[in-house]
Amino acid sequence: MTSPVLKVEGLTVYQGNYLAVRDVSFELRLGTDTAIVGPNGAGKSTLVKAVLDLIPRSSGKIEIFGLSITRLGNLRHFLGYMPQNFVFDRSFPISVKELVGLGWVSTGRNKYSFLSQLRSQPKEKSLAVAEALRRTDAYHLQNQAIGTLSGGQLKRVLLAYCLVIPRKLLVLDEAFAGVDMQGAADFYALLNELKREENWTVLQVSHDIDMVSRHCDRVLCLNQTVVCTGQPEIALSPQNLLATYGPGFSRYQHHH
Repeated sequence: MTSPVLKVEGLTVYQGNYLAVRDVSFELRLGTDTAIVGPNGAGKSTLVKAVLDLIPRSSGKIEIFGLSITRLGNLRHFLGYMPQNFVFDRSFPISVKELVGLGWVSTGRNKYSFLSQLRSQPKEKSLAVAEALRRTDAYHLQNQAIGTLSGGQLKRVLLAYCLVIPRKLLVLDEAFAGVDMQGAADFYALLNELKREENWTVLQVSHDIDMVSRHCDRVLCLNQTVVCTGQPEIALSPQNLLATYGPGFSRYQHHH
């Protein structure tokens, strides 16, 4: 069996004096799609941010591609991340294709400095950006200012940013927040298509149990610590959902 793409052992994270994540361990195998589910305040976003080394952890071990997260170096370029809220100044004058292009120049794929990369290989970059936008059905938006995009359009553009170079691990933190039910279903279909084509390993935070049960390979139920993990039909049983969310939870909730 090949080594896991991501391995987390005994991860604990404090937010100030608050214990946000406690002793979490799990693995992701190549080409799988794993969803983290749990109630508000369960530590889901904290977990994925700690996995990506965006916030400090109190204890625990994280390995990506068999290496400690702190030693990834240029291998970080094989990670794609879509945050829950992409915060930006909507008046900032940057177009869709310019934003997606930033994903290409940040790869370090040549030996030159950042400024040199901005000036070098314009044809290769342009082709890569155009192809990423086509594959996410966002090519028609390429000249549009990002501040004018709808929530669903922005999600597709951010997915194109992740697609503009080859990625191995894609982390989505409630990628469908602010998108209606049909938009979420369309995005899931696109994500599944690209996942098969790119052989992505996906780790996503989601509130939509129905979508998770239909589209993900594995589920990690979290409430500060791991309540259960396994295939959707096992992890999302009524007993496990009750243990994760407590009484009164409705399985088919849509937070869009």
